[in-house]
Amino acid sequence: MNNSLKPKFFTTIKNYSKEQFMTDLTAGIIVAIIALPLSIALAIASGVTPEKGLHTAIIAGFLISLLGGSRVQIGGPTGAFMVIVYGIVTKFGVNGLIISTIMAGMIMILMGLMKLGNAIKYIPYPITTGFTSGIALTIFSSQINDFLGLGIESIPPEFIGKWSLYMQAISKIDFSTTLIGTTALLIIILWPKINKKIPGALIALIVTSVMVSVFNMDVATIGSKFGELSSKLPVMSIPHLDINQIKLLIPSAFTIAILGSIESLLSAVVSDGMIGGKHRSNMELIAQGVANIASGLFGGIPATGAIARTVANIKNGGRTPVAGMVHALTLLLIMLLFMPLAKMVPLASLAAVLIIVAYNMSEWREFTALFKAPKSDIIVLLVTFVITVLVDLVVAIEIGMVLAAFLFMKRMADVADVQIADFDAGEETDNDLNEILPYYDNSKFNNLKGIQVYKINGPFFFGATDKFLDAVNELGYKTNHLIIDMQSVPAIDASALHAFNRLIKTCKKRNIVILISGINQQPLNSLKKSDFHKMIGGPDHFFDRTEDALNYLSKK
Repeated sequence: MNNSLKPKFFTTIKNYSKEQFMTDLTAGIIVAIIALPLSIALAIASGVTPEKGLHTAIIAGFLISLLGGSRVQIGGPTGAFMVIVYGIVTKFGVNGLIISTIMAGMIMILMGLMKLGNAIKYIPYPITTGFTSGIALTIFSSQINDFLGLGIESIPPEFIGKWSLYMQAISKIDFSTTLIGTTALLIIILWPKINKKIPGALIALIVTSVMVSVFNMDVATIGSKFGELSSKLPVMSIPHLDINQIKLLIPSAFTIAILGSIESLLSAVVSDGMIGGKHRSNMELIAQGVANIASGLFGGIPATGAIARTVANIKNGGRTPVAGMVHALTLLLIMLLFMPLAKMVPLASLAAVLIIVAYNMSEWREFTALFKAPKSDIIVLLVTFVITVLVDLVVAIEIGMVLAAFLFMKRMADVADVQIADFDAGEETDNDLNEILPYYDNSKFNNLKGIQVYKINGPFFFGATDKFLDAVNELGYKTNHLIIDMQSVPAIDASALHAFNRLIKTCKKRNIVILISGINQQPLNSLKKSDFHKMIGGPDHFFDRTEDALNYLSKK
């Protein structure tokens, strides 16, 4: 088996010890306790029943650890998917969500087999920060109804629509609900100062559930909204397939696949830095794909690598995929034994959990730090953020990538330039040869006549060809020889070849001989494939340095 497509579990299990199992066991149990309230909260916020979040964490979490390319990755439902899942459920129902999740899994497997794992690193940092912060604001916005007890039955998915409805219902705030939500929020924030091992979210849910029960508070709970919760294992079922619906769900599937890939690989990179390891990105994508297909077949929601849970795993001693598998099995045990008790949990407390998730996702420090970056990066950041919040995550990534690409090309075009040096080749000879050959004694070339030297600096691509063509149009009327110094050109593209074609035609009409100096391998191969090297004059017209070309002409 190709090592890059070999699960880390089979690598780490070879030298596995009893001591490592004990630390993995401890880490897995702690991470399961952290994942328990998150899985339930994310499922409810996504528009599905609470147990589906646990089913996802159990099934997908186990498979991501068993088959994944990271030693310590913890998989399950995450906040990033909440907005997408809610939108799919609202528009296409649970069946549409299941189909989208399965299709997304297939896309991720294909991405892994096509070795696209490393391609994720080409997504600019301002884009990932922009859409992550945008998702965080959207998650926060979606929890206001439950946190304040506004009692709104149907909340629109649009950001402005949500807040318009909140403003209209602000007089309906339920202070008992708000008290429970605020209590949960304070416990989550302050609990780590008392104990860092047991997650504050779990303590908050227990304390507020007891408060509601003891004081008989009229507050919405999981039970009042969803009724009795089943502790039974999910049964695999094939979703109803409709070709027209599948076509409509393709964009959603790609969104889940791309976002899941980005989040899981970012999590793997973060974990690599913490344990000094190296994940297998393509195997990780395949594992994520298999996990999402399985989650969909068992009625779950999309899953990916969860950064917060992965970090918790590492900090508690988890160092192999066994910890992630223990986390999934622990959640299974909790579901089988204690699931009916979850009906007592107040929805306001779950809202508090997700408000903290949104805060941690917001990366506000990184967001504000980017305002010190170049203006082009700030534009990409803000555009991605605003479109994520107001329009759609997919559109935000698409526009962000296109905008980033255009700004990058402009930046590269601004860097690229063409320097010109004249040897009595025109009416004016103000350009200094010393700018092009600063390290040589140029006095020996003073007697040369009818020569121009073009030195191209930077990548010679479609964004920079206009400067070259401007230089071509300025060829001196006395020019007999043109030397093109390409030592500083790492690569050229089809537009550059087209510019060369125009230059060759112009020079042929005017009987100007072209010499090339210092050309690198990629530009040389491109010229050869296009037969331009023959049109220029073959190997005799190519030199290692501009000085060599000038020496050649001085002897003629």
